[in-house]
Amino acid sequence: MNHEQSRALYDRALSVLPGGVNSSVRATRPYPFFVEKGDGGHVIDADGNRYIDFVMGYGPLLLGHSLPEQIQSAIQQHAAEGPMYGAPTEVEVELAEFVTRHVPSVEMLRFVNSGTEATVSAVRLARGYTGRDKIVVMQGGYHGAQESTLVEGEGDHTAPSSPGIPESFAEHTLTVPFNDEDATREVFEEHGDDIAAVLTEPILGNYGIVHPVEGYHDTLRELCDDHGSLLIFDEVITGFRVGGLQCAQGAFDIDPDITTFGKIVGGGFPVGAIGGKSEIIEQFTPAGDVFQSGTFSGHPVTMAAGLETLRYAAEHDVYEHVNELGDRLRSGLQDILRDQAPEYTVVGRDSMFKVIFTRDGPDSLEGHCEAGCRQRESCPRFEYCPKNGADVKQAETERWERLFWPAMKDQGVFLTANQFESQFICDAHTGEDIENALEAYKEAI
Repeated sequence: MNHEQSRALYDRALSVLPGGVNSSVRATRPYPFFVEKGDGGHVIDADGNRYIDFVMGYGPLLLGHSLPEQIQSAIQQHAAEGPMYGAPTEVEVELAEFVTRHVPSVEMLRFVNSGTEATVSAVRLARGYTGRDKIVVMQGGYHGAQESTLVEGEGDHTAPSSPGIPESFAEHTLTVPFNDEDATREVFEEHGDDIAAVLTEPILGNYGIVHPVEGYHDTLRELCDDHGSLLIFDEVITGFRVGGLQCAQGAFDIDPDITTFGKIVGGGFPVGAIGGKSEIIEQFTPAGDVFQSGTFSGHPVTMAAGLETLRYAAEHDVYEHVNELGDRLRSGLQDILRDQAPEYTVVGRDSMFKVIFTRDGPDSLEGHCEAGCRQRESCPRFEYCPKNGADVKQAETERWERLFWPAMKDQGVFLTANQFESQFICDAHTGEDIENALEAYKEAI
């Protein structure tokens, strides 16, 4: 493949953008390719190279790049009527009504502009509602670029994971390994009266996709109830992707107090939302005393794109299609690993997937989950499959980034650029795309 235009654009970008990118996950070695346009389930770069796109904007593009006419029309109409107003519009009420009808725990919503803003606001809301300061997060969980969750360490021995964050922020953040019930109970035994909330992704989505072991979320729910803490599900990634219109909380039959949304709920435009029980969400100003506000919150173009995307998904069997392709792809990857790299692990659910380059594993996939690890105790590889972020971090991350990702790119398959970020299937992908991707995996692995 020729990448002369991308190389030239990268040289220009380095002069005006730190690292040549506007989000660190877009940086690749030796330089990223620059996208010119999307086309269904594909992207075309500045040099005319075409790729099967499994990045999907890091998750928002449930329908792919070529939006159905009803969504395009809604976006164009609202953009033509005026970019924004600083006043409420009907479409933001309609989108809130759609979400509250379909997501079991959500009675009320506050829209914001990003997943990070949603989780920042959710933590502030939980602290304001409970009158407590401490929050519990999962090691390897990701909740956006916010000071309260950019921490490292274990239990109450935490420190900021990035320069620029005061130590005092980390003092109020307790960390536990995902799927570790004992560690979570210990944290609550020591700090339960001071814990405002547990903040977790239903499935770790930024650390290789880690599925919960059976009963783990029930334990979190029980501990929060016993200690008067709130359970916050961060569904920025899983929302309206895992579990369909009921989201992951519906799939796992868990009733969180607060849910954060992003990505799909805005139909590919910048968005975030905080939803939950009315008595909690009403603590936001102006109904309550917890301050939250934003100039672009509830932006009419974003609201229209999100509403029509979800309506289309509900009316056109989108989830049946993407989930079937996901099962087919993960099953095909299992077959490839069985012959070529049985120590590796296929993970994912519904339209999410990944191959984790786990080390020193069994030399057989006999008895493993058919289409992605589900943490079954009866599985012969149960103790070996990644249970938390630390397990994924021990995988062959350098091999994934330096060798595997470029090899897939050279075969026309666009994957997220590191071992940790999830990959996604969209409604525009076809069976042929899946078969071509599997052939590329077979060659690259």
